[in-house]
Amino acid sequence: MYTGEEEKFVKNEEMEKWLKNFFLDPLTSHFDQTQFQIDIYETEMDWILEAILSGYQTSDITVFVEGKKLIITVVSSVLLANKKRIRIIEFPFPIMKQLVTASFYNGILEIFISKTEKGLNKNRFITLP
Repeated sequence: MYTGEEEKFVKNEEMEKWLKNFFLDPLTSHFDQTQFQIDIYETEMDWILEAILSGYQTSDITVFVEGKKLIITVVSSVLLANKKRIRIIEFPFPIMKQLVTASFYNGILEIFISKTEKGLNKNRFITLP
């Protein structure tokens, strides 16, 4: 069993390896072109996933946390004639255990996955303000 600091180090190493593989995967580029573009950033306190969703409204977007997966679904009957776009990002650790929040402003969806604060430890929808 790891201590808190050892666990953070292991999780950070896993995440660094995962990020490298994620952005080098040809499917990531394909989905950026055919669905919508995403980027992932790291701060001291959070992992931040940004999705470029220009032209969409908050009501068009659904964010769901399921185990290790973050599922973003976008449906707009006005803009895209009921076209559904979806991105499923599977992290190397269960994000359902972490606090996950989101905001949407000027066509950019930001999803914050806390590195330090615990969540509900269950699958759930994330409410957009």
